[in-house]
Amino acid sequence: MTYKSLFSRALSAAPGRLHFAAHSHHLWPDASFEAQQQTWLDANLHADHKWDLVFGQVIPEAQAHVAAELALPSPDSIVFSSNTHDFLLRLFSGVETKPVRILATDGEFHSFRRQAERWEEVGAAVITRVPLAPFDTFADRFIAEASRGGYDWIVVSQVFFRTGGLFDRIEELAALARPEGPWVLIDGYHGFMATPTDLSAVADRVFYVSGGYKYAMSGEGVCFLHAPPGFCPRPVVTGWFAEFGDLSGPPGGVQYRSDGGRFWGATFDCTPLYRFNAVRRTLDQQGLDTAAIAAHARDLATTFQQAVQAGQAGVLSQAEILNPVEGDAPRARFLALRHPDAQARCAGLRAANIVTDVRDDVIRFGFGLYQDAEDVDRLIAACRSL
Repeated sequence: MTYKSLFSRALSAAPGRLHFAAHSHHLWPDASFEAQQQTWLDANLHADHKWDLVFGQVIPEAQAHVAAELALPSPDSIVFSSNTHDFLLRLFSGVETKPVRILATDGEFHSFRRQAERWEEVGAAVITRVPLAPFDTFADRFIAEASRGGYDWIVVSQVFFRTGGLFDRIEELAALARPEGPWVLIDGYHGFMATPTDLSAVADRVFYVSGGYKYAMSGEGVCFLHAPPGFCPRPVVTGWFAEFGDLSGPPGGVQYRSDGGRFWGATFDCTPLYRFNAVRRTLDQQGLDTAAIAAHARDLATTFQQAVQAGQAGVLSQAEILNPVEGDAPRARFLALRHPDAQARCAGLRAANIVTDVRDDVIRFGFGLYQDAEDVDRLIAACRSL
């Protein structure tokens, strides 16, 4: 099955390229191009009243799409920003006791990793990091440490960006969460629209942060936070958009919305929301939900994995597959292969106009709707010729 017609503009922009980095920079569907134009048209048509349209139609539609994707009870728990780092800062600021005691892992993405190290340097945080390796015992070790108590904030990825390992015990963390602490934050950047995700059982106890740059196919600038009611009601880092709506707070103090809007920042570019809405509408029209897209990607990944395991992918057949495809189990939308020459292999493929990406000694191959079986065959042949 091929869905390349949905990506005709992106594919024709570089017709000789094979792009197997859908987990890193997902190509954009044609619908996003038209949405980008619509943003300009609406901004100039509505001029001073543009934000009435944005908050009256564009944002509610985007909230509804996210809520439906994650099985959330209400779209009002969703708030948007241009990046997930904004939400890290606002959540951190809402912890009243300092230093903030944080439980995390040694495999979180750099938006948290770097900021956390800086908080440590200035004494603003004390951080315990549970190693990912060995991964077969990671979840047990992480849950055990979280259960010991003494933490204000627990941070963990749904899918780990480097290895593709999946953390599937969110409900056990949610059972520990309390409005007074700890707060649980799930980084869903490699989970949202990559694998079906149902937060209905934990939506009242966990924060979930993600964005549209990867599997939502919407580009930069459309990140979101799901905020459970009653948790972090008054973040110290706050923008003026958080003071519109039904407000609450101490008499004479700064007032906040009681829904997810308490995490709003300030003026932002709404173009990414237009792209996100357009992409979601297109997927609905095509009858493509996340389960169907994940199944398409799994089939492609399986073909490539079988070639690696059968010795048909050249030197990459000597690599260790860190997150092999195993039946229909929920998984990352990429294969992570550890090899001492991963950097050189990635460069060799790029010289052949095949885009992958590499993290240290791990080369990653991401799969998506704009690839088909023929593309995977070409990828295998290119790997064999390295």
